[in-house]
Amino acid sequence: MSITTSDTRLAPDISPDSGNRRWLALAVIAVSQLLIVLDATITTIALPTAQKALNISDANRQWVITTYALAFGGLLLLGGRIADYTGRKRAFIIGLLGFAAASALGGAAVNEGMLFSARALQGAFGALMAPAALSLLTVTFTDAKERARAFGVYGAIAGGGGAVGLLMGGLLTEYASWRWTLLVSTPIAIIAALAALRFVSESRAEGNTRYDLPGALTSTLGLVALVYGFTKASSDGWGAATTIEFLVAAGVLLVAFVVIELRSSHPLLPMRVILDRNRGGSYLSALLLGVGLFGVFLFLTFYLQITLGYSALETGVAFLPFTLGIILGAGLSAQLLTRVGPRVLMAGGLLLAAVGMVMLTRIGVDTGFWSHVFPAELVISFGMGVTFGPMSNTALVGVADHDAGVASALINTTQQIGGSLGTALLNTIFTSAVAGYLTDHQHDITSPAQLPGLQAVATVHSYTVAFWVSAGLIAVASLIAFLLVRASRAEVAASPAVM
Repeated sequence: MSITTSDTRLAPDISPDSGNRRWLALAVIAVSQLLIVLDATITTIALPTAQKALNISDANRQWVITTYALAFGGLLLLGGRIADYTGRKRAFIIGLLGFAAASALGGAAVNEGMLFSARALQGAFGALMAPAALSLLTVTFTDAKERARAFGVYGAIAGGGGAVGLLMGGLLTEYASWRWTLLVSTPIAIIAALAALRFVSESRAEGNTRYDLPGALTSTLGLVALVYGFTKASSDGWGAATTIEFLVAAGVLLVAFVVIELRSSHPLLPMRVILDRNRGGSYLSALLLGVGLFGVFLFLTFYLQITLGYSALETGVAFLPFTLGIILGAGLSAQLLTRVGPRVLMAGGLLLAAVGMVMLTRIGVDTGFWSHVFPAELVISFGMGVTFGPMSNTALVGVADHDAGVASALINTTQQIGGSLGTALLNTIFTSAVAGYLTDHQHDITSPAQLPGLQAVATVHSYTVAFWVSAGLIAVASLIAFLLVRASRAEVAASPAVM
């Protein structure tokens, strides 16, 4: 069987029984998307147990989350280009098998270095798998109605997979082992790869196949250096030579990335995509939202399990209000987008999320879930739900057809990179706040028996410090959306949807 086309978007090789095969292909692609979304959240609930088992320090525990998000976000654009030109089916299957191997490596980890490496590999193979899956879905379903149904399934999994991951993380940690939050992905990915061999058809883009490897290298290394600099600040201090060296190196590498992109004939990230006022406002808001939001899941997990004494399963259930709020907010936003435009919804939704974050600063050692955490979760998630749709649509306003793929991927990229940076930064702020609080209140201790109580208060106080920083970052994102986004209702209605 062969593939022929006159442009870069190839129709897949489809046999006479393609009607059934299309939907079987959708099932395989949906499973891959579920794996990617699951592994972004499933280890969060298991983190307190894994940290204890592998003797991971408070300063380093964020790498379990950060390495995955950083590798995924940093390599997503390159992964899409590789999939386009080497074959989307081939890249998809390689991504699945690599993801399976990385998951097995993480589940068998005997130390923190092995676990962090496995999570980075998961993110890297996910960055190859995700754009290949989305491209395959696009070329497999050419009928408008069928494509709408297919993307509806894909979007539902993308939206609900995070909650499923939190629940699965709780179940597996509670009744099996934290290791199974990683190992469970291995058989699923292998089965999906075997099914892809049978049911998914190959497609690839023709034309110039040059890859912007210098751009990918400098951007990824720059982001890693920045995250590591934040981490070293937690242990060595902001003024330490090592911290400064890594932060300076990060700045040099990221500036080099921009220079490379401006001069490259085939840039990984064309600067024209982000320099537009509306699109730039959308991407910058998404980046700051990721910075402010990802660390919250980490700190809430520890607060619920360590401070309130919740089990891993109870913690997973406690995050369900996030899903409810996002669904409600997204439903309202979809109804209002073409009536009021994206600016009001983005700025208002982000401001509401910032208010919810401020509500979280009221938690204490003796406060309860229903009185303090639950209301804040609903407000934050409702604001997020209102924001996501307009943010995604604004990311494509006025973009040229040949830049649409990059513009679409940038929303995920900025959120993932923001999440990795935010997790590292907020964890550094947290550990510094703990040390500062203990130093300032050590004179309050009159007997060794009082030390655990002081440590508990210092820990919760430091959570609230991190929440205040998150609230400020999301409020800045709201201001940026208000000042920069000027897209009209008509422009948003005319732009293609981001999936």
